[in-house]
Amino acid sequence: MFNQAKFVISKFIIVTLLVFPVIKTEVHAANIEKGYELIELFQSTFIDIAEKVKPAVVNISPTTTEAPSPKPQRPRGGPREAPPGSGSGVIVDKTGFIITNNHVVGSASVVEVRLSDKTKFKGTVIGKDPDTDLALVRIEADHDLPFVKLGDSSKVKVGQWVIAVGNPFGLDRTVTVGVISALGRENVNLSRYEDFIQTDASINPGNSGGPLFNIRGEVVGINTAIINFAQGIGFAIPSNMVQSVTSQLRDKGRVSRGWLGVGIQPLTEELAQKFGVKEGNGVLINEVFEGDPASKGGIQPGDIILSVNEKEVDTPNTLARVIAGYIPGDKIDVGVLRDGERIKLVIELVERKDEAVTASIPREKSKFLGLSVGAITDELALQYKLKEGDEGALITEVQEDSVAAKEGLQTGDLIKEVNRQKIKTPKDFNKIMKETKETETILMRVTREGRAFFIVLKPRESE
Repeated sequence: MFNQAKFVISKFIIVTLLVFPVIKTEVHAANIEKGYELIELFQSTFIDIAEKVKPAVVNISPTTTEAPSPKPQRPRGGPREAPPGSGSGVIVDKTGFIITNNHVVGSASVVEVRLSDKTKFKGTVIGKDPDTDLALVRIEADHDLPFVKLGDSSKVKVGQWVIAVGNPFGLDRTVTVGVISALGRENVNLSRYEDFIQTDASINPGNSGGPLFNIRGEVVGINTAIINFAQGIGFAIPSNMVQSVTSQLRDKGRVSRGWLGVGIQPLTEELAQKFGVKEGNGVLINEVFEGDPASKGGIQPGDIILSVNEKEVDTPNTLARVIAGYIPGDKIDVGVLRDGERIKLVIELVERKDEAVTASIPREKSKFLGLSVGAITDELALQYKLKEGDEGALITEVQEDSVAAKEGLQTGDLIKEVNRQKIKTPKDFNKIMKETKETETILMRVTREGRAFFIVLKPRESE
């Protein structure tokens, strides 16, 4: 009996050794096949989206009186370059409304629009907004046009897949795929109000004005620019900003924006220390324009704006963009830090003015003060463009290589405050300076040609 059992066990082991590699191979093959299926499913998603959205993507170019060529010109030695001003656009309404970039339409009031089926239309420029680089064009057809919907860019996440469609170098309806690389990009110096989506989906000249899609085929951005000396760095205007701007262009042909009425500057490390906050924690108010909403609402020079309607603001660009996102008549809650105390103010906005409100910030760092001040005369007030009734200590001389010179102070600057104390006359200034230690940093509020800014001076570094 024992020998029989031993034989059965031995046979089982032999069969297992022979069959297991076969089973393992079959399992491996099944896993590979499953992987192929997943990849094909993933791939089919992009194929379906491309087929769905490409008919809504158009080519936009300056109008021309030349007859179109009977046959397309074949490129020789490389792809065709897009004509000057040529770009892309996307139809967002079956009646023919098209979103594109302002720099694509330029100064034109009429453009040529070419659809995916090669039909051409004369497009009327309904409105343009250089501040966001957006424009709205309308074409009229005798049938409903293919269109796509704008998605919600607030739901976009870094790392998610996106698809760019456009006409780079005149190559119609080129599709490229990538991911969202970053959100909230500003200081790119492409437009006044920047909140760009950064993507590595390939964007080239001619893609401008074209759409950036999510994997549901919704427009989450309008492609606007690339960094031409880098690869995989492109920028798109978020769809929520696009929706806000183009809806006004459609209704009124122009954009109305909220206006707070303040001069602003960033909180540098030295300014933050003087105001008792962390660097970059809020936006410093250096001027409040009399009669404007901020003045009526109680904002003061030296206040630090921390939030607008509970949305944190940490740079001048962010604050300007957030305020511009509201329309005249909107009431906003402004979170302010004043002398270490947090307060909330309710302010009703008016329509934005065209004046720049971000101060030109002087350069920083040196060791000596080196300036003289004097009283304001009628002649000096006219020479330095001072306002009627202006008070302060007028800088009459700045010594070469002094800290005042190296920090950017100039003859004609008007000192309004020193260490948060108001200055009405040169006597006020001199009194405070006599009481100031040579090792103490000095916080000044200065106006220049009607614009105010804060600056920190270091008369002498402590040893």
